[in-house]
Amino acid sequence: MHARLRQIVALASGALLAACLSFAAPASAATSTAAAPTTATATATATQSQTPLVVDARWGGHATYDRIVIDLQGYVPEVTVTPVPQLFYDGSGKPVPLAGKYFLEIRFHPAAAHDDAGQSVYHGPKLQKIYLSKLKGIALTGDYEGYVTFGAAFDTVPYYRAYTLHSPERFVVDISHVTR
Repeated sequence: MHARLRQIVALASGALLAACLSFAAPASAATSTAAAPTTATATATATQSQTPLVVDARWGGHATYDRIVIDLQGYVPEVTVTPVPQLFYDGSGKPVPLAGKYFLEIRFHPAAAHDDAGQSVYHGPKLQKIYLSKLKGIALTGDYEGYVTFGAAFDTVPYYRAYTLHSPERFVVDISHVTR
């Protein structure tokens, strides 16, 4: 009886471990990128005439990478991810107070973080210090003239890959823990 119970427990533990590892792995097998602009584009069709709305930003730490996820309503517009020497707020040009030595600017166009009445639809952080392996902070740096911009801060050069996911619509940046 005990041998059968141990066998069942071992099988269940193996299945649980396999399930956990599949969730910890990145969603696609795309290669990482460092210090080079990345563009991910979703073609706007005639049915996508409404400006997409940026509604949230979140992040998480995984075994081999940190992840930023930006949630949208509508479709994912053109997005550029660019390493920059410093982050500034759109419109005012004031520096963004995020600690770090390296920064990524994530820019959506066309996009808005407010509705037609001017009310904010964005529910994520405006400025957040983060304590992950690579990601040290994130900020909404602009919702200005059809552009929504975020900044992310790092202590080391961020090796990243960026891509879109659908249903629900979201843009993802994975930052590798491996340094080169």
